[in-house]
Amino acid sequence: EEEEVEEEEAWHQLYPGHIPTSPLQKALLAAGSAVMALYDPYRHDMVAVLGETTGCLALPNLRDKMKHHPEGYRILQERPRIRLSTLDMARLGDLPDGSLGREYVRFLEVNKVSPDTRMPPKFVDDEELAYVIQRYREVHDLMHTLLGMPTNMLGEVVVKWFEAVQTGLPMCVLGAAFGPVRLSARKLQVLATELVPWAIRSGLNASCVLNIYYEQRWEQPVESLREEIGIFPPP
Repeated sequence: EEEEVEEEEAWHQLYPGHIPTSPLQKALLAAGSAVMALYDPYRHDMVAVLGETTGCLALPNLRDKMKHHPEGYRILQERPRIRLSTLDMARLGDLPDGSLGREYVRFLEVNKVSPDTRMPPKFVDDEELAYVIQRYREVHDLMHTLLGMPTNMLGEVVVKWFEAVQTGLPMCVLGAAFGPVRLSARKLQVLATELVPWAIRSGLNASCVLNIYYEQRWEQPVESLREEIGIFPPP
């Protein structure tokens, strides 16, 4: 009997770190993480849990977009990862100013962030969809780079609006809607009149950002990649 239980548990764990959960457990995790993420938007762990427990409709949609696109399909097949262990930071730092690689490294340095802080998925009950959300997390800093937005509250809200339109992930929608609560009146005005309309227009106009094999685009100028994807120049 013990063997049977062990077999059953092993069968439910679809990838390393996966935690099987029932729909009710997912709902409770989603509610709890939503409260915590709204209370403290910098609790990336809570934002991550929220993304996984509420992404059941958006993630298959994103995967399908990748499957039907030649570059996106290759990403799904090859499963590249953006981590310090896979990046040649010195080479990226030596690329010309304005190139994606150089500007990405600059973004990481200026904002003191590391690609290794992204949490691995735990609650997504499909191995391929777990990769899709992992990929979404790992290209998040590249979204900041492409949109020219810092990691402060204002920058995060703008990127979340863009991602909400692009991905339809409920956690992005929540972040976009409730993130501005803590901003000053002046910042809110800039956000409402300039930045959010630009982020929404760009998100609607842009092709799916998960269909770009960024690792093979490091030399490409940010401006040309922006144009190719369909992101309007930042205001």
